Amino acid sequence: MRALLPTTHHSWPLHDAASSRAVEQAALLQQAPHQLIERAGWAVARLALALYPHARSAVVLAGPGNNGGDALIAARWLAARGWHLHIHRIGPPPREGSDAAHALRAAQAAGLTIQQGPPSDTSAWTEVDLWIDGLLGLGANRAPEGDIAAAIRTANAHHAPVLAIDVPSGLQPDTGQTSGADTIVAAHTLSLLTLKPGLVTGEGRAHTGRIWFDDLDTPPAPQHPPGAQLLGLEVLAGWQQAHPRGATSHKGRQGDVVVLGGAPGMRGAAWLAATAALTAGAGRVYAALPEDDGLPWPARPELMHWPAERWSQAHAWRDAVVVCGCGGGTAILPWLDAVLHEARHLVLDADGLNLVADDAGLARRLTARHSHGLHTLMTPHPLEAARLLGLGSTGAVQCDRLAAAKALAERFQCTVVLKGSGSVIASPDHRPDINSTGSAALATAGTGDVLAGWAGGLWAQALQASAHEVACTAVVWHGAATRSHQGPLRAADLIEAMARLHAH
Repeated sequence: MRALLPTTHHSWPLHDAASSRAVEQAALLQQAPHQLIERAGWAVARLALALYPHARSAVVLAGPGNNGGDALIAARWLAARGWHLHIHRIGPPPREGSDAAHALRAAQAAGLTIQQGPPSDTSAWTEVDLWIDGLLGLGANRAPEGDIAAAIRTANAHHAPVLAIDVPSGLQPDTGQTSGADTIVAAHTLSLLTLKPGLVTGEGRAHTGRIWFDDLDTPPAPQHPPGAQLLGLEVLAGWQQAHPRGATSHKGRQGDVVVLGGAPGMRGAAWLAATAALTAGAGRVYAALPEDDGLPWPARPELMHWPAERWSQAHAWRDAVVVCGCGGGTAILPWLDAVLHEARHLVLDADGLNLVADDAGLARRLTARHSHGLHTLMTPHPLEAARLLGLGSTGAVQCDRLAAAKALAERFQCTVVLKGSGSVIASPDHRPDINSTGSAALATAGTGDVLAGWAGGLWAQALQASAHEVACTAVVWHGAATRSHQGPLRAADLIEAMARLHAH
């Protein structure tokens, strides 16, 4: 058993519900009857004992399927260690001969008292130390109703923490979206056999608490490959090892970045992106403002100005990494077509994305870049993604973030970072990745500009790197800088926090 989030150093495969069920069926064929569910129940009990060594009382919510069976087996183990248990079984009787039926019989044989239906009056349960959620697990394919919904509401309203088995009940295992208002808010979640993508993106992180994983000594076989991957901090270390700064390095070898953005009234966005590119290690960084007044940049004299007439000289910038859109408004439109046509390495963000979404010609130009050997990294937030996909709202994106990111990557033939809790990185013909780092500290103005600039600064130093590799490294680095920060993190301070990770 391993503790994964909120911080994981290693990357982990992610299996959706269908793949997880296939893994479970394969594991069942390799073991004696009921052995797998016994292992699962013992894993739950072992984690409860480790997390709450002084606890003596728990409420166990057992649904009709194997998730409920896991909970009943865990209850049997806890009772054997002296815990007082309130066990509530909800749903129809299990199918005869099933693992769930075995778990129910074994609990009854052990003398456990099992109530049918949800708990009602919990006002006297002041001594309860823990709730164990075994209601739905992978079975959450619609909004909880009836007694299951009532049980969820009661557990959430009680003062004791919840340990969820596999997936908090009501949370969609594939998408991380809730199935309605009634979704368990867990302090801890133990994912069994496989790690599910819904735990780590969308609303998942708000409902899972700390995530634990136990493969029950039955790792997935090669015929059940993961559909996505959770990125750990090892991505950051891997990039730093692969792209060291040698003793003879100089600014000419570290690459150039041009940041096109910062229209009047929004210059801070371009300043943040350019500063991030510089701090990431780019050799020379230029700020291309639509109406440049030539004044020095605040506190960053290293940043250089970019004369507007230079855009007509593509040979002077096509080999630089262009970061386009940060605070650009419509003022960057005169140069956007040239950038899409000429820039060999392009990070497209913010207003660059909005202009493409509003202009079919620009959208075609963006899509054609791939066939011309040009490389693109897009960094939309959910609203920008919805505009690019022609969807009516962010909800249409957030309901399946993996699918939305993959659709964007295929439509525009480029790498996409769909920002948000559990940012998704997708590229054509590439397994998507989900970032494990980051927190609500990033929910401040300008942090997206920092991400775009940092990606541009990394790419400038390693033009041979794929856009997908750059994106994965940038989002992990971006989120990792928040690990020790409490409260909102201002974007300019975020850059300094990211700079400190160069030494790690």
